[in-house]
Amino acid sequence: MFCKAQLSAQVATLVDFTVSLLLKEVFGMWYVWASFLGALSGGLMNCMVNYRWVFDADGLKKKNVVVKYFMVWTGSILLNTLGTYLLTELSQQYFLFAKAVVAVSVGLLWNYQLQRLFVYRDTHIIEKIHKKKKI
Repeated sequence: MFCKAQLSAQVATLVDFTVSLLLKEVFGMWYVWASFLGALSGGLMNCMVNYRWVFDADGLKKKNVVVKYFMVWTGSILLNTLGTYLLTELSQQYFLFAKAVVAVSVGLLWNYQLQRLFVYRDTHIIEKIHKKKKI
């Protein structure tokens, strides 16, 4: 599951960085807004891939997953955007360097852990255990 999640995160990161770079370099958008919109785009991609492939959540109610994912995703976008801004301003480096450091940290320490333990967790596990005992 961890490897699948990392592959999904890489796809989402590719979307995130591509959108951010295009908005900043092609359209001249301020890097903070470009980073925010990139994270938003990557997050949408990540949610779709994780639901269908990584966490095999087809049995979970989509509404519940969406609400929980939105909560985690809101924190992720805030951490990514604020972290990118602070690290860029403090280091005076090009924003993509800071964005990469922040993205890896948030991805491993926040996104993966909360998606695995909260968003895609089967809340009906107790019922499944009782069914197995009866068999």
